[in-house]
Amino acid sequence: MAKVKWVIDPAHSEIQFKVKHLMITTVTGYFSKFNLEVETEGDDFERASDIVFTADVDSINTNNDQRDTHLRSADFFDAANYSQIRFEGRKYEKVDEDTANLHGDLTIRGVTKPVTVEVEYGGTVVDPYGQTKAGFTVRGKISRKDFNLTWNAVTEAGQVVVSDDVRLNADIQLIRQG
Repeated sequence: MAKVKWVIDPAHSEIQFKVKHLMITTVTGYFSKFNLEVETEGDDFERASDIVFTADVDSINTNNDQRDTHLRSADFFDAANYSQIRFEGRKYEKVDEDTANLHGDLTIRGVTKPVTVEVEYGGTVVDPYGQTKAGFTVRGKISRKDFNLTWNAVTEAGQVVVSDDVRLNADIQLIRQG
């Protein structure tokens, strides 16, 4: 079967993360510049390979300029030295008809760790312009400290300012090439 390349449709995709602040509310952020390329055997995502996702750290946005500047600093992502976040998928493991686990390696701030995310397949359709598109929802959770994102502060009451757990949420639309 022929290899098929898929690329992300950035106009119909979003990459978000959620982190607890003061352990009482959740702050949502996203990356506005990202890329994803996938290679499949035909249109079968079970045999996906060469899955490479990148996000530009400078494009981080939490709707607060001061916080975004702090996140780009050496206290967190250190964008001056580590400009991208990178995920390389190794294995797409089908769980049921619409759900799979994607195992891969996530690199943040020069640290690479194995990560598994849940992928929900939304389907494949041909759009009004004749392009074949596939949709996915991706969910996962990582420990930010595993990637040397260790900055924190403690309130007078002893509460941490930023939780260790980071929830990952992405809605992805891919466009079939050729």
